[in-house]
Amino acid sequence: MRGSIFATAGLMLSLAQCAWAQAYPNKPVRFIVPYPPGGATDIISRSIGAKLTAALGQQFVIDNRAGGGQKIGTALAAKSPADGYTILLVSVTHSINPGLDARLPYDSVKDFAPIMLVASSPNAVVVHPSLPATSVKGLIALAKSRPGKLNLATSGNGSGGHLAGALFQSMAGVRMTTVPYKGGGPAYVDLMSGQVEVMFTSPNPTLSYAKAGRLRAIAMTGAKRSPAAPELPTVAEAGDLRGYEASLWYGIMAPAATPPDILQLLHAETSKAVQARDFRDPLTAFAIDVIGSTPDEFSTHLKNETAKWTKVIREANIRAD
Repeated sequence: MRGSIFATAGLMLSLAQCAWAQAYPNKPVRFIVPYPPGGATDIISRSIGAKLTAALGQQFVIDNRAGGGQKIGTALAAKSPADGYTILLVSVTHSINPGLDARLPYDSVKDFAPIMLVASSPNAVVVHPSLPATSVKGLIALAKSRPGKLNLATSGNGSGGHLAGALFQSMAGVRMTTVPYKGGGPAYVDLMSGQVEVMFTSPNPTLSYAKAGRLRAIAMTGAKRSPAAPELPTVAEAGDLRGYEASLWYGIMAPAATPPDILQLLHAETSKAVQARDFRDPLTAFAIDVIGSTPDEFSTHLKNETAKWTKVIREANIRAD
């Protein structure tokens, strides 16, 4: 008798969850983007938001909450109700912040439910054309002959490019002087003028500057060669640095405890969205490759990235601005 009561209760709960998922969404969904409008995050969020709106019949409203190195918008998402009506765009910075700030107002892993690792892009390794280094091995040899003399520009302390450069120095056994800037724009200006010599940075617009002869691109930091510049080797292959990888990635999460049926629905519809040609093609201009992972794959990726970058941050004694 007791078993039949539990079975009946379980069936009713299952039916209730199915009904909830089928009714979802019945109002607009907030899509928090912890960046200002513009760039790759804008293309990704607005394109996916528009496709989810069309597929699910409710508006997915982009809510740009920039500031604090993604922490402002991310904290807002973490504290939102876990009902499927808030989702969050994250980038590699989501896995970097735990190592930079022990007092984060959220747990980057435990406070969120992964939906999908959407896309990934390598950094480009570029040098000023006057630098006598035309390859990764050449850069390593030059840095070893001039310890601390080469200036490595970054778009800010703790940025993806900064950590890519720190990982490179650690694995190659070299030391360069890090010069942090407030954004990529000023860093590019000084790199192209020769005030600094080396930079690990987003391929766009870096590759355009390299084709114009204003910079020299020598490698990409991904695990494999990028379709955007197949002629450029990876740092791992060109520098004999097995296991080196430093990618810029983008994913979608929801507050932890969001109902599984809703997460599954969001993943299914996002999977359809990222496979569309009109989603993939604009990202090609940014040298971004679509991934479209499962939630479990994204969860594993996030844990691995967080552990990796926390180790780099501690060993290099990197501090946030």
